[in-house]
Amino acid sequence: MKSCIFCSCLSSVFNTSESIGMKDLEYGLCENLRKLEITGVSCRDVYAKRINPRVKSGRFMKILPDYEHMEYRDVYTCLLHRYRHILGLWQPDIGPYGGLLNVVVDGLFIIGWMYLPPHDPHVDDPMRFKPLFRIHLMERKCATVECMYGHKGPHNGHIQIVKKDEFSTKCNQTDHHRMSGGRQEEFRTWLREEWGRTLEDIFHEHMQELILMKFIYTSQYDNCLTYRRIYLPPSSPDDLIKPGLFKGTYGSHGLEIVMLSFHGKKAKGTKITGDPNIPAGQQTVEIDLAHPLQFPDVENLRDFSELSRIVLEVQEQVRREEQEEEQRQDDGDRSPHASSQAATKSPGEGADGEGTAAGAEGMPQDKAPASQPFVLPMGVISRNKDYPRTCRICFYGTGLIAGHGFTSPERTPGVFVLFDDDRFGFIWLELKSFSLYSRIKVSFQNAEAPSREAFDEMLKNIQSLFS
Repeated sequence: MKSCIFCSCLSSVFNTSESIGMKDLEYGLCENLRKLEITGVSCRDVYAKRINPRVKSGRFMKILPDYEHMEYRDVYTCLLHRYRHILGLWQPDIGPYGGLLNVVVDGLFIIGWMYLPPHDPHVDDPMRFKPLFRIHLMERKCATVECMYGHKGPHNGHIQIVKKDEFSTKCNQTDHHRMSGGRQEEFRTWLREEWGRTLEDIFHEHMQELILMKFIYTSQYDNCLTYRRIYLPPSSPDDLIKPGLFKGTYGSHGLEIVMLSFHGKKAKGTKITGDPNIPAGQQTVEIDLAHPLQFPDVENLRDFSELSRIVLEVQEQVRREEQEEEQRQDDGDRSPHASSQAATKSPGEGADGEGTAAGAEGMPQDKAPASQPFVLPMGVISRNKDYPRTCRICFYGTGLIAGHGFTSPERTPGVFVLFDDDRFGFIWLELKSFSLYSRIKVSFQNAEAPSREAFDEMLKNIQSLFS
């Protein structure tokens, strides 16, 4: 009965935005509580989840404090207001591997969930996730931070908010991360969780080395990490498909998370998780939306040499166009009259006024065929054999490849293949391999970029961080 009365009182208090502002002033918060709408926090929902036993989260019920005697002003001042800056999407600094952390409010808990790709090569399976830390009120006016890493349950942790878009976590009881069987048991447990298999199931020696290297590198952090904020890419009605996060196949490295964003006539795929060859933060693929590709019929498409010929012709054409553009800019700097003449030339014309291959082959996206047969050329390796056999359209693009340790990086030609709204692929011409990408269908809150400029700045920052 007490719970119902308390909920009724809260409901009346938070019925209007004006009353929220009055309580804000009464309890001396630094910012108007209405700003918490930006973080997706509802006062009424926060209390209903815990006061009403029927909707309590069963995840941590054993150690729930007596919330009936807790005042809502303590929740705001000690939990929601204090830690409001860490809600949203973050990328941990784990060397080349990166990661994807989502910090959310769950009832009277703030929880940091690490999102992991499905087991290789099942790219269409849903994401996996595990808690890394949680914050809650064990008693009035005192927020408790707990590390959730390991297999021995929650234990003492610490969070330091370095600045608005950066925070760090520290585990104060790392012995909770150790297992009785020592490092060998920890590795086998990690391998089952990370890859869904045992080391004996992995016959490729190079793949075994990469897996062992990742375990040694990532486990040394013991959940003592620094996180930097990332944003979801802004969208536009002119985008080829909705931008966002995708999971893709990367050979022996397994599945990795890539962010697809659109920038005028270019589309970029930026790694959110990475590997020793191409670290997190690097631009793994770039798609030239001004140069669609016309493939021959399916039988001819099976011929890798025919595919190479088409792509390399477009590569040479793009190179010439870039040189011509640089020449026009140089001429424009010396002569404004030459610059105005260059500006009047149609987009489909080259330096001599003749139609380029892109102009002849290009077509508006709304006039592109709904679907066309697609098959990988002979000799192109794909981790996922169950790729779509029809596609909407293909574009010329480049993919970033490098040696171990991100040595000698270079952009090489390839083919971007759009299958549908949620799947695309990329043929790496030089590697003779194929990556399949599938959309991450998770609704992340508090992850929108405040502006296009803020998103572009974020991309630059994560690229320079892991370079």
